Amino acid sequence: MENLEAVSNKSHGVWVFAEQRKGKLKAVTYELLAKGRELANALKTELSAVCFGHSIGEVNQLIACGAGRVYLVDSPELASNDEDLYTQQLIELIQQYQPEIVLAGATPFGRAFIPRVAAILHTGLTADCTGLEIDVEKRLLVQTRPSFGSNIMATVVCETKRPQMATIRPRVFKKKTPDANRQGEIIKVDFARERLTSRTKLLHFVEDLTEKVKIEEADIIVSGGRGLGKPENFKLIEELAAVLGAAVGASRAVVDEGWIPYSHQIGQTGKTVCPKLYIACGISGAVQHLAGMQTSECIVAINTDPNAPIFSVATYGIVGDLFQVVPMLIERLKKE
Repeated sequence: MENLEAVSNKSHGVWVFAEQRKGKLKAVTYELLAKGRELANALKTELSAVCFGHSIGEVNQLIACGAGRVYLVDSPELASNDEDLYTQQLIELIQQYQPEIVLAGATPFGRAFIPRVAAILHTGLTADCTGLEIDVEKRLLVQTRPSFGSNIMATVVCETKRPQMATIRPRVFKKKTPDANRQGEIIKVDFARERLTSRTKLLHFVEDLTEKVKIEEADIIVSGGRGLGKPENFKLIEELAAVLGAAVGASRAVVDEGWIPYSHQIGQTGKTVCPKLYIACGISGAVQHLAGMQTSECIVAINTDPNAPIFSVATYGIVGDLFQVVPMLIERLKKE
């Protein structure tokens, strides 16, 4: 097996996979560019973005947000985010340019195809990271992620294989203000479809019409838990959200019961959010749920149990019946 120094000498650069949907880049891309710039500076190397898709209108923003180079593969056949084609194309680029680190968002798509890339390249991958640092002396990516039901934080390094790969939860890192004066290079890569094969075909993409506001991008989130008692009572949460212009979230317990679709689930097995205001109604605060929302700027918890764990992370706690408190909030907010 090659030693660490030999492996490191062959690889250089930090890459961020810039995920898009319908030509629009995902917000997590800009979060990773901000962190990627820090990592690249620590290693004294370049930061690059890799973008696949068709008619992507924000490519220059990748440079403004920190990338020194953008590898752009533009083709109509990549518009539908075909996992097979993306996997093979990314592998080709990694083998050609040999980056030291590859980062991607822990989105449903990132979680699906990035592990395939790592497996085929016979390198390591740390999934759902919440922290990234650099061991400068050893040129190692120090990756932190929740483990054992978020009861402990695991630190992971990949010593003898390159690239070091990780998927990172959205809303973990803060986006930086774009700098329109930053200079960079866009490298257009030809898409050689005849060399790539796909075993799948997208027939139809179904939008979740119940998710009126994307919770990953929302500044305000109102979430409901088992304390609502029955699915019909989620209308109360939706009414408060509508008054605030907020997204609707939920704990795993009510999603498992089928009260609301999975796309609204917040927590370790759902989505990680970091809004300016998070209102938790009838949520006790299991560690798995706290892992997905505790970095919110302001947390308001409403629960009848004064010892509920949610109060340990709450900025403001209201010990009371949500069926009395929430209607009062709605009435007052409508007046305002």
